[in-house]
Amino acid sequence: MTRDTENTRDQTPNSPALPAWALPIARFEPGDAREAAEQRSMLDLIAREGDFLLTRENTVAHMTASAIIVSPDRRRTLMAFHRIYGSWAWTGGHADGETDFEALARREASEETGITGLRRLGTGIASVEILPVWAHVRRGQSVGTHLHLNVSYLFEADDSLPLRVAEAENSAVGWLDIARLGEAVSEQTMIPIYERLLRRANDC
Repeated sequence: MTRDTENTRDQTPNSPALPAWALPIARFEPGDAREAAEQRSMLDLIAREGDFLLTRENTVAHMTASAIIVSPDRRRTLMAFHRIYGSWAWTGGHADGETDFEALARREASEETGITGLRRLGTGIASVEILPVWAHVRRGQSVGTHLHLNVSYLFEADDSLPLRVAEAENSAVGWLDIARLGEAVSEQTMIPIYERLLRRANDC
């Protein structure tokens, strides 16, 4: 380990050695027991695997970032209809070497929906979660079951702005009525995550 690498590690007492990019995750204050447990597991993996988690070459687990986007009146959320999952879903993507997860979440939101002028809500990371991704085919290639170590952010955007579909990823984009989100989202395990983040957005 070089001196430069040592200087990027968290040396606080009772904390595992972490790369600099993971420190915001370590400093995030979880809102419930589940989130705290997943934060600990995520940090344990990061301490063990380091930068290898930033790439999809790690076929067991890798870092992702996602965005929940709400309208100014907090009545609607911007989502995309995901081709692989067959459901309306938040936007987001793989780190693929990126260490600025907020920038990643912003970029993926814009690429997937065409939205502009995102304004972050809150002070930074809004939640962390470990999400199972079941085996599937992506662009003609088989992808095995693995974990997404996900970092989520909250944004507000003008719901009158034009949108566009990213045809490689989504078949539709649109503003959904938050009060009826459960009717639109077919991934039932994701609904509690969306609802938690939407409550946090409502408090911002």
